[in-house]
Amino acid sequence: MSTSASSVVRFSRRARVEHVAVMSLFVVLALTGFPQKFFPDPWAQAMVGAMGGIDRVRWLHRAAGLLFACLLAVHLGGAAWPTLRRRARLSLVPEGKDFQDAAAMLRFQLGTEAQPPVFDRFDYRQKFEYWGLVLGGAVMVATGFLLLFPLAATAFVSGQLVPVAKVAHSNEGLMAFLVVVTWHIFNAHLSPEAFPGDSSIFTGRIARERLRHEHPLEYARIMEGRALEPLAGSPWWSVLLAPIRGAMLVMYLPGLGFVIVGRHLARRAWRALSSFRRARAPEPAEKAESGEPPASAA
Repeated sequence: MSTSASSVVRFSRRARVEHVAVMSLFVVLALTGFPQKFFPDPWAQAMVGAMGGIDRVRWLHRAAGLLFACLLAVHLGGAAWPTLRRRARLSLVPEGKDFQDAAAMLRFQLGTEAQPPVFDRFDYRQKFEYWGLVLGGAVMVATGFLLLFPLAATAFVSGQLVPVAKVAHSNEGLMAFLVVVTWHIFNAHLSPEAFPGDSSIFTGRIARERLRHEHPLEYARIMEGRALEPLAGSPWWSVLLAPIRGAMLVMYLPGLGFVIVGRHLARRAWRALSSFRRARAPEPAEKAESGEPPASAA
């Protein structure tokens, strides 16, 4: 990894090109998809008219969808092939530490943990975003092809899957848009650590001090000149289990948030209720002390 006095190369040229490509295609798909989803609304009809009519909007949406499918295939192939040849490892695949870090970070943010967890090259939030995109993209591609070629698809699967695919495609697209707008944009550009914006995915470089603060394990490894640990076990199993582990993290984080935050709120509510009961409880009457009266009373 290339380093300088003030910055470190974090993303390769290929990763930066893929990010710009997926970002551009996502914008095109959103601009051409939502007017079709909400076509009865006046704003959707106005957007369709501004883009040249429904036929052009559908053509643009399908063209962008095909390009997105190709980009997804190229990305997954480019990640899996070096791993199978033991020339790289899948650093974005969740590990046991990521599940522990998520719980520890929530406890730290709620004030019940003294120190936040330390992260390596990618933390659990970045892995959550990545696998949400990959798995959600796979759903969009599969349902999109089924909707694009319904007659060919129903030669192999039940025709009932066509309306199911339409609902899944539409709702998954809306959910992806909301996740990007709320989760990704905040974490990457509006959070206190990144504001007014994280440019590392565009320039490929990250400030050395920021790397030390946000990814101390990776920073220590770079400063010591250590390489990533070699891939243990069969690379085929690593590649095949990667989407399962990614799906587990995607499903784990929302449930973890509900459990830890809910338990924390329940404890605070119980302490507040106990304090209120103690404050409202009547004070016991003081009992007269037995014995001789004081000399002043004689």
